[in-house]
Amino acid sequence: MKTKDKILSKALELFNDKGYNNITTRHIAAELHMSAGNLHYHFKHSEDIVKVLFSELTLKMDELLNEMKKRENKTLEDLYKFTYSTCEIFYSFRFIFINFIDILNQNPDIESKYEGINFSRKEEFQLIFSGLQKNHIFQKDVPHFIIEGLVEQIFIIADNWLTHNRLISKLNPKEAVQHYTLLQMNLFYPLLNKEQQKLYEQHYIR
Repeated sequence: MKTKDKILSKALELFNDKGYNNITTRHIAAELHMSAGNLHYHFKHSEDIVKVLFSELTLKMDELLNEMKKRENKTLEDLYKFTYSTCEIFYSFRFIFINFIDILNQNPDIESKYEGINFSRKEEFQLIFSGLQKNHIFQKDVPHFIIEGLVEQIFIIADNWLTHNRLISKLNPKEAVQHYTLLQMNLFYPLLNKEQQKLYEQHYIR
């Protein structure tokens, strides 16, 4: 593994475990048994590390969304796997969401990117949901404003469930991903046709 990748991997681990505001480049360097000067050759500030990690998060979500969009015959299982994988990715970058406001305040570039991503993601999710309607998973007569509202609800949960888990649920990683996947999936239940609702109850409700 290249030095730069080692730094990113260790920084992600420390940010997740100790909290973004509690870790500096010196902490990261010490954990890697390297000098601060060596680390600063690659990243001058912790904010520079966060920018790269945010880009990695975005890339992983891009790949997941593209895979979901290109599926022609989308199923309820596809939707579940997509939601579950999203929760897994978010958990692996959980410090970003738990410390979101601080990170945005200290990184104007990330704030700008997030605004752009937020806009494009809404369009992508609406396309996915249209595909689910065509594949007879969602009801076809769902009003457009309900779909728009659903996308916003998903975003609110996705951006905040990690904080909720840390403060309230306190579930371990596997339990947390499973619990919050179902919490988001439950939003889709009223939109499913009757057959898909029965399928959901049989296979996903615990």
